[in-house]
Amino acid sequence: MISVADGADLPLNTSDKSPVVLTSELRKVYLTGFWLNQKIISLNNCSLKVYPGETFGLLGPNGAGKTTLLKLLLGIIRPSSGRGLLLGKPLGDRSVKQYIGYLPENPYLYDYLTGWEILQMVAGLFQIPQHIQRQRIPQLLELVGLSLTDARKKTLRRYSKGMLQRVGMAQALINDPDIIFLDEPMSGLDPIGRHQMREIILAQKAAGKTIFFNSHILTEVEQICDRIAILSQGELICTGSLDELLGLKDTYYIQGEGGKIEILQKWISNLEFAPEGVWQGILRDDYYDFLASLRLMGGKVITLQKYRQSLEDFFIKQIQK
Repeated sequence: MISVADGADLPLNTSDKSPVVLTSELRKVYLTGFWLNQKIISLNNCSLKVYPGETFGLLGPNGAGKTTLLKLLLGIIRPSSGRGLLLGKPLGDRSVKQYIGYLPENPYLYDYLTGWEILQMVAGLFQIPQHIQRQRIPQLLELVGLSLTDARKKTLRRYSKGMLQRVGMAQALINDPDIIFLDEPMSGLDPIGRHQMREIILAQKAAGKTIFFNSHILTEVEQICDRIAILSQGELICTGSLDELLGLKDTYYIQGEGGKIEILQKWISNLEFAPEGVWQGILRDDYYDFLASLRLMGGKVITLQKYRQSLEDFFIKQIQK
């Protein structure tokens, strides 16, 4: 498992190999109380890196600081201390905004406009020419699963929560961004909608986009993300790839008896023995060859099962710590 301290002291730079998101000791403190004399630390000493073309998932319970970190990266709020870069520019730099897309958890869209009109408005903010808008808007509506008729005729106040989420996703992609920030993109969607949203994210990933998103739906994160980080009470407690954090997909927990110790040690890591002669550990390689060897040694297998734990189990253990 990779510690959050990994890379925390790396200098910020803008070389070609630099991460598209890089933070060092980022901290956000809010003052509260009648005299503003009480401090709430929403984010504390957060250091992370997100690389071009990867899908990065930020996990954590409610109030962990996920949305705060997202707003800091987007320049919506300013950090109390620390520093960071987004696409090689300091956080809050306006020149990068044309290259990013953002879907908030609860998108506020002018409900007296139609879906088509809201996409036209956002496209106008990015100064996208009309002839490109006429091509891109229908493509985005089809991508997010909204009918052209509804988008042209139905105002947003008549949209369901799931339909609003789809329009929000379309506006986040209207400028063909290099990096896409998604705050709870599966929120309010039924299983079919979540499947479609996952396919949209995977399509953007296949197109080489960098995707940074928060989510409570851990099964979706496990299917989509290259790397994840877990926030708890404002602290980044772990970060790494799913293989690093959960274990390799092709490893197995094995329990058996018999066999020669030197052969078992060659094949099995974390090998442990019980008084009754039963041993257990993690099988590192193709288990078919090992089972054949074990049979020749007169041993037998009691248990053989996938070793990799689920993201949900790992997440709960980290939070409980």
